[in-house]
Formats: sequence, C-alpha cells, structure tokens
Amino acid sequence: MTTHRDEEAIQRRDLAAAYRLVALDGMDDGISTHISARLPGERFLLNAFGLRFDEVRADNLVTVDASGDILDDPTGLGINPAGFTIHSAIHAARPEIDCVLHTHTVAGVAVSCLEEGLLPLNQWAMQFHERLGYHDYEGIALDLDERQRLTAHLGDHMAMLLRQHGLLSCGRSVGEAFLRMRDLERSCQAQLAAQGTGRPLRQASPELCEHVARQYEAWAASPQGTDLAWQAELRRLPAEDTLSQAIQ
Repeated sequence: MTTHRDEEAIQRRDLAAAYRLVALDGMDDGISTHISARLPGERFLLNAFGLRFDEVRADNLVTVDASGDILDDPTGLGINPAGFTIHSAIHAARPEIDCVLHTHTVAGVAVSCLEEGLLPLNQWAMQFHERLGYHDYEGIALDLDERQRLTAHLGDHMAMLLRQHGLLSCGRSVGEAFLRMRDLERSCQAQLAAQGTGRPLRQASPELCEHVARQYEAWAASPQGTDLAWQAELRRLPAEDTLSQAIQ
C-alpha cells in the first residue's frame, strides 16, 4: 500500500528530476524560473533560491505554504518570492493541477514577442489549438494583484504564453507538466525555424488542429501514455543520490 510518505517521496523525486531534465535540455535560465509541485495539506515544493537547476535534488527542495511562507528549508537559502507569485496563483485556482513549470527560453520568449503568438504549424503546436492562454507582461512578478489576472488568462487551459516573458505549462503530475512544456518549447523552435526560411507557411485547418488536440488529450489521459513517456525521461538521469550534492 502506498502511503502519504511514499507519495511525497515520489513527488520529490519527480520534481528534482524535472529540474535536472529542464537543465539537460537547455530550458533553464541560471537561477531564475521555477517548477512547483503540490503536496498534501496545501504545501508546495520549490527550488531553493541560488541553486542552478542541475543542482536540485529531492532532499534540497524547499517546502512552502500557499502564501509562499517557508515551512522547511534544508538549504537555508530561502526562495525567490517573485517566482512563487505565478505558481501560488495557479495552484490556488486550479486544485487539479499538481505541477506548474515556467521557463525563459530564447525560442519561448521570442514567440511570446510575436503579435500572433504560437501558430498551429506542426503536430507539436496543434495540441495547443484553442488550449493556450495569453497573459500580457506587467513587469517582474512581484505584485500579488497580478495573480487574479494570471489565473483568469490561463482559464481552464494547461499551458500559457506569457507575453514578452516566456512559457508556462501545468500538469496533473510533474511528468505531464514537463512533457507538455517540452512540446510547447519545440513548437516555438519549429515556428521560428519555419518563419526564418522566409518561405510561405503551410496552414492547417481549424478542424485538423482540433482533431490533433483531442488526440493529444486522449493520449495524456490514457493509463500508460504520460507515465510511459515520463519513466523514459527519468532513465536519462543517473540514479539520484540519497544525499544532496549541491548543499554540503
């Protein structure tokens, strides 16, 4: 029988792995951006402020409450308050979301600067057809009043383009949020590559885009779809040590 303690250990392992995979795939931004994961009792896991994503391990994650107040910090480094502003808003508004992932990649920021945003030019991008929120830039996320607008613009979507800022994905698990972000990132990279040729872009019909988006949703909801893909991602990483290598 799986206990709450076991579930928390798995959540910690998965979240630390997501940080390291984001770094491995070049989607990190120094010590900026965050990935948060929900724990029972309205507690949340977040990276310690000052660690690179490749330094994050299961035992150096910081536990905070819904307001971002620190409940447990094995590093003593604390968290970046601006980082949790976005995450806390989404976790509060969407209890079904277990993980929120935010990036500042060159491709993601570039597409967020385009008036047209993300275009459904390829299979990766079609899954976000009518399923991508847009939030206008308001400066560094320090204003708590912004949270209401963030959640309103996300709506019931699982991904969002933060104008002139970056990308955001959500998931009912850490693995789902990571896989969705990687597809969103690849969508942006492919769009910029296609636009960079200067050639006419092949457009897909709304009907085809909707069909593909529903196929992706069915795959994500299947018992094996997301889990099989996430387990494969975990195998890209070496077995995690029981003790942190980042904080001695």
